[in-house]
Formats: sequence, C-alpha cells, structure tokens
Amino acid sequence: PDARHWCWAYIIGDPDNTTSAGFDDDGEPNGTAGRPILNVLQHKSIGNVIIIVVRYFGGIKLGAGGLTRAYAGSAQAAVDEMILHPYVPMTQVQILAEFATEAQCRYIVESLNGSIDDVNYSKQVTLTVTIAEQDIERLKERLAMDGRVLEDK
Repeated sequence: PDARHWCWAYIIGDPDNTTSAGFDDDGEPNGTAGRPILNVLQHKSIGNVIIIVVRYFGGIKLGAGGLTRAYAGSAQAAVDEMILHPYVPMTQVQILAEFATEAQCRYIVESLNGSIDDVNYSKQVTLTVTIAEQDIERLKERLAMDGRVLEDK
C-alpha cells in the first residue's frame, strides 16, 4: 500500500508480434517506466508474460535517466531469473473407446505428453484429453490401429 508506482509491460502470444504488447508508466514521466520494461521483453523475445515493477519513493529523485535505468534493470533482473519454456499450442479432443481399450488409450495419450482431463463411462468410455496440436495426427494414427475414434471437441 505504500508503493508509489506499479509500472508494467506485457507481451501476449508471439513475442515478435507487437500488436499484442502493452505497457503503462503509472504516473511516472512518459517513457521512463513501462517502455523500458517492454524493451527488455522484446529484446529477449519473450512472449506470454507480464512484468510489474513496484517502486517505493525513498526520498531521492532519480530523474528521467535514473528512472529508465531502474525500471529496465529491475525487469532485466526478473528476466534473468525466469525459467523459459517454449510455447506449444494445445488442443482438447475426445477419444471414444471400449472399456477393454481404455488403459491402452491412456498409455498412448501419456506417451505423447498429453493429459487426461475427464473420463465419462457409459456404453463406451469417453476420454477428454489435451494434447499438442502437432501430435494430433500421430494420436489419430495410433488410435486407429485398434479401431478407436478421435473427435475434435
């Protein structure tokens, strides 16, 4: 509650597509806070991220250059600590299987690094799974070998 400024920048999606980026100086002089934070994200080509830098006034005026260095340096310190993971587009699908083949379906999904979100038991087993879009064809091929059906959800 004692913080004077909450300055932030974000990039959503592809880090090279700046139409999905934004920033806010939260009352600091124009271009001294949000823009330097955004520049760090763009320089490192990081997407699907937001950095918020919280500043408390300590009684010393930093000036425009000092503010810019402070905000960029704080953002850089955060980026240096990040553990980055590549973005993998995922999709959710449903698998219709017989009771006898449920375990094999689970094995196939897990072998493709998919996750099982829901299982519904009726006349057949319906598994709702999330899997990388790039693995859908491989999933279909492996399921088709045993007569199982994949439906887009």
